[in-house]
Amino acid sequence: MDWQAFRVSVSLGLWTVALLVPVGMWAGHALAARTFRGKALVEAAVAVPLLLPPTVLGFYLLTLVSPRSPLGALFERVAGTALAFSFPGLVLASVIINLPFVIQPIQRAFEGIPADVRDAAACCGLSPWQRFRRIEVPLAWPGILTAAILTFAHTLGEFGVVLMVGGNLPGDTRTLSIAIYDRMQAFDDRSAGIMAAVLLATAVTTLALTTLLSQRLVRRRG
Repeated sequence: MDWQAFRVSVSLGLWTVALLVPVGMWAGHALAARTFRGKALVEAAVAVPLLLPPTVLGFYLLTLVSPRSPLGALFERVAGTALAFSFPGLVLASVIINLPFVIQPIQRAFEGIPADVRDAAACCGLSPWQRFRRIEVPLAWPGILTAAILTFAHTLGEFGVVLMVGGNLPGDTRTLSIAIYDRMQAFDDRSAGIMAAVLLATAVTTLALTTLLSQRLVRRRG
């Protein structure tokens, strides 16, 4: 078992969840509660990471964080190190590829809140922020938690984009999925099998949790 790779994977997953869930709550609520011109285009853009092959998405993300890009050059001037093939660059890439896994479940959760609940809260004198914090977020929490779980699990298993943007630097950007690939290349089936079993157990647990949360959300809507 490559514990360094496991630590990098867990750190990457936690950073991704911590950065994305607040963004997903804002974006998911906006998409659920508002109708505006170009909404369908925004929803399509959010779903793009689900459709593009990892190599294509990884190519564009690597271009985005390269030292020749404005973002990469700015990061290098401020931090003194390159954004590409670094853990911060890996976090940025992970945030982008996980957008649909966060925004879509949260949007569906907010869409499931009846309109009369919002109207009643407004009639009680609650401000939009108070309605969001006291009424909507507690009702939508199963979708928010589902988004966090899915994002963490997907981050642990991501391979193509992680390899293209972060490379394979031990203790820095080598994740568990890359370590499995390395062990298979070295014909170390036993180590690869142990790490693959960890990811498999994570996937099964994630599916079970999301199913339970979805059922709870359906019961609440009913």
